[in-house]
Amino acid sequence: MKFTIDRADLLRALNHVHSVVERRNTIPILANVLLRADKNSLSLTTTDMDLEIIESVAAKTSTAGTTTVPANTLYDIVRKLSDGSNIEISSASGDTSLQVKSGRSTFRLGCLSTEDFPKMGSAEKFSYSFSIPAADLRTLIDRTRFAISNEETRYYLNGIYLHATDHDGVAVLRAVATDGHRLARFEMPLPDGAQDMPGVIIPRKAINEIRKLIDEAGDQIEISLSDNKLKFSFDHITLTTKLIDGTFPDYDRVIPKHNEKMLEVNPTTFASAVDRVSTISNEKSRAVKLTLGGKTMTLSASSPDSGSASEEIEIHFNANPMEIGFNSAYLMDVAKQINGEGCRMLLSDSASPTIIQDVSDTSSLYVLMPMRV
Repeated sequence: MKFTIDRADLLRALNHVHSVVERRNTIPILANVLLRADKNSLSLTTTDMDLEIIESVAAKTSTAGTTTVPANTLYDIVRKLSDGSNIEISSASGDTSLQVKSGRSTFRLGCLSTEDFPKMGSAEKFSYSFSIPAADLRTLIDRTRFAISNEETRYYLNGIYLHATDHDGVAVLRAVATDGHRLARFEMPLPDGAQDMPGVIIPRKAINEIRKLIDEAGDQIEISLSDNKLKFSFDHITLTTKLIDGTFPDYDRVIPKHNEKMLEVNPTTFASAVDRVSTISNEKSRAVKLTLGGKTMTLSASSPDSGSASEEIEIHFNANPMEIGFNSAYLMDVAKQINGEGCRMLLSDSASPTIIQDVSDTSSLYVLMPMRV
């Protein structure tokens, strides 16, 4: 195998694929990137057995071939080479090492057999296929992933639940994430080809990897679904992930239907006030109390060690005065998702879940469980 490639092109591709590789793993081949030089392109593949990324870049290939080398080592080498340089990569047939040469720098990396490299999605049969705009997928992830659970015992909450459903007679593609303390729901018009698709749970790592890649994606993302895998394809990149094998809970049961007390507040003002007041809150509970009147909200927090804090902001509230407490970190996570000028909170009482929405955007809905303060 022998090819020449622009340093910037190789670095960009390695930056996309190397993050899949775990720094510590017990299977040596999983630390490697599979390089396949063919005609005028180079294909790079990495996997951790649950997630696989394949990317193709332009290269001048003299001799076609395949090999595997340590992904993070190759990435570090290319990253430290001079901007604008060309890199020549070669290995002789049957050789157990790969030569990387650029200018006066030469490196030799050990290779492992390509036969041992896992193949994830090559023979997979995908039953459903549809495309959505990259901007919509970016919004879908940003509006929900902060609520993904980190609790490994409830593994079925360690991802985003994506499914086709009906909302007020309109077919939608809906994403839901929850950790039991908060819930985030986002929906968009159902794309062609997604009708009747089963609900799937996309793992957190796959969500984070595709989110990083979307920023450089073109207009459309092609999504394909099989019995136990999901594939994202765009430009010259393919990401295939195993799905979480579990049943997502009936999230509709935790969304209140009769919260009639309505509060409206500027989300930026609200988030900033919560951030300031929570400086004093107990590090373990992070509790902030909201005291609601007709036109003002007083946010307060106290801690035996740090003292107390309070701040008053303007609101519109259509009910009798009440108090309710929330985890300040969860409250700020939700407030940051509100892009419009109005944040609406629908409340029942100090012990019941609260609904939070953007006044100008009904595609997102958030549910937050209160705390005792």
